[in-house]
Amino acid sequence: MDLLGRIAQVIVPVFLIVGVGWAYARRRQPDLTVFNRVVLDVMTPVLVYTALAGKEFRLAEHALLLAGGTVLILASGVAAWLLARWTRTSARSLVPVVMFTNCGNMGLPLALLAFGPQGFGAAVGLFSLSNLIHFSLGARITSAHASTRELLLSPLMVASALGFASAVSGVRPPEMIFTGMKMLGEPMLPLMLFALGARLTQLRREDIPRGMLGALARPLLGLAIALPLCALMGLQGAARGQLLLFAALPPAVMQFLLAERYDQEPQRVAAMILMGNALAVLFVPIALALGL
Repeated sequence: MDLLGRIAQVIVPVFLIVGVGWAYARRRQPDLTVFNRVVLDVMTPVLVYTALAGKEFRLAEHALLLAGGTVLILASGVAAWLLARWTRTSARSLVPVVMFTNCGNMGLPLALLAFGPQGFGAAVGLFSLSNLIHFSLGARITSAHASTRELLLSPLMVASALGFASAVSGVRPPEMIFTGMKMLGEPMLPLMLFALGARLTQLRREDIPRGMLGALARPLLGLAIALPLCALMGLQGAARGQLLLFAALPPAVMQFLLAERYDQEPQRVAAMILMGNALAVLFVPIALALGL
């Protein structure tokens, strides 16, 4: 019962905010274009930088976890490619959906609630690592004609690079500036959950069959790889829990933007992502039960 209570304390606040976003969008149909741009270009980079540059984050302590995250992403891609061949699905559509998790919108708030402020920097490290691979290798998998230079020079990637540099060197802005930056970045977590709930209103009945393959493959393959990987790498405690949560998260919402940009079956990719995020209510508690 104690474990169920801990899981509820983590997932109820997250899905409550998602539900509020869904209910509001159903009623008002808001245009969140500018809202999402501000969150992506301003709040998210600031939060990433302050989490990585903060004194609570020690890069050496999380090196093994970040290595595990890299192996998990790449191994998921190989498994998804085999699945695409077996099911005769376009690998350029399926593989990135399975490789990259929604470790921003959903993963960061969940990690903060599950592992506390002391574990939040590790979750941001995984988020930054995932984005680096997503904006380089992931973009190339989506389209052979993808240009990754613009993606890698985005505010989010620049903030990640500066954050890791501050973590290594110990050089960061004065405390009064750093405090203001943290205040600017912290509202990003509930805002991204709200926006995710609003996006789920786009899920249609006809999306269920075409989205089910990627929606189920993402957490099932992730956990099937992460469980033996944790044992092989000797990950214990919070590090093991972080990797299992990372593995069970739904597909990254960002992949729809790449699929749309490069015209790689955007409607099928959107169905996979929306279905996957709706099914997170099932798979996230499983990961927390295994990892807490």
